[in-house]
Amino acid sequence: MSFYPYAVAAWVLAVGLFGIARSRHLVHLIICLTVVQSATYVLLLAVGYRYHATAPIFLGISGSSKAVDPVVQSLTLTDVVVEATVVALLLALAVNAVKRFGTTDPQELRPMKG
Repeated sequence: MSFYPYAVAAWVLAVGLFGIARSRHLVHLIICLTVVQSATYVLLLAVGYRYHATAPIFLGISGSSKAVDPVVQSLTLTDVVVEATVVALLLALAVNAVKRFGTTDPQELRPMKG
């Protein structure tokens, strides 16, 4: 088993967290959050991958052959859909914050209550 996918997932997570920590713009913050969630895609696919395995279609395949885990693939696809929904909601909130306060700097939004 290779450690490269796990290293890539950790690196993408670190880059996204660094971007979140250094962000001075709401849209940049949302994009960095998307990068952090992309690390989960790499991690999930690394967990479910098997070397020299076939697609998880079992019609006409012997029972002794290895197959890739279909549950992990479906979890990854669900994660993509959830991420798209969260990004759309956060972008709508960012547009609303710009209309209401006239700024995209998260530091200037601190007085906001409620």
